[in-house]
Amino acid sequence: MPLRFTLRQLEYFVAVGEAGSIAKAAEQVNVSPPSISASIAQLEAEFGIQLFVRRHSHGLSLTAGGRVFLKEAARLLSDADALHDVASDISSVVRGPLAIGCLLTFAQIVLPSLRHKFEATYPDVRIRQFEFNQGRLFDMLHQGEIDLALTYDLELSQDVDFEPLLQLPAYVMLPVDHPLSSRSSVVPEELVQEPMVLLDLPYSREYFLSAFDQKGLRPRIAERTGDIAVMRSMVANGFGYGIANMRPLNNLSPDGKPLSFVALEGLRPLAMGVALPHAEHRTQTVTAFIEHCRRFVTEPGLFGTVVPNS
Repeated sequence: MPLRFTLRQLEYFVAVGEAGSIAKAAEQVNVSPPSISASIAQLEAEFGIQLFVRRHSHGLSLTAGGRVFLKEAARLLSDADALHDVASDISSVVRGPLAIGCLLTFAQIVLPSLRHKFEATYPDVRIRQFEFNQGRLFDMLHQGEIDLALTYDLELSQDVDFEPLLQLPAYVMLPVDHPLSSRSSVVPEELVQEPMVLLDLPYSREYFLSAFDQKGLRPRIAERTGDIAVMRSMVANGFGYGIANMRPLNNLSPDGKPLSFVALEGLRPLAMGVALPHAEHRTQTVTAFIEHCRRFVTEPGLFGTVVPNS
């Protein structure tokens, strides 16, 4: 007797299993909670097993059988996605799922507009987006959780390909009343006695500190934060200077105070680009997204940045 279930029901089940609640899963897959509840009940009835323990105050917990079922359901959905890739390549149509990671330091500036324009051009692509630090993005690439990542060329491994999009020189962020704020550029020696607000993220912090390390200097780290928006506001409020590569679209901190941006000499520019697992073949959808990124970054006046030489 053939089994009667759908991939959509499995998708809802996996979403609940990973989120731990029907409400959170409903937000992720953009359907109503009753629809998800009905799908799970149908799966349990079809297979004759209990997938979840329902606890009113703590959401849902997978049963032992449910955990095994979740692993196999996720594998089946992955295989189904692979069929979409094959069909897209055969038909030369850009379609199917695409999981995109983006470095959280510039996701707010780049990702929404980039994604919106891509989906307008390719409406048959279903995008999921994730914003994390560099280390987490690399982990997700290696584990197959995302198809590609918009990030910097920091600590790239041999099994990751990198398609550069923009060269981003380092700059120093300062309060507008700082004595160095009117300069066109500064060197690390001029900053070493000043308090620093360090953007404390994996790989990024080592890159910023290398401006001092390579000259045998030790900066005065007064504050640390993993949020670049918090760093901008702390700088604007006089806690110290900051170093970054992606310029915001205006000269105001998130709390509305003005900032100055001065070029930092002696630190190599970073390339922002697309990182993806090394493979002999790329799907039509991945190829189309990379080409879309190349067009996107050449739009006049975007970020005030420079396209790298080929």
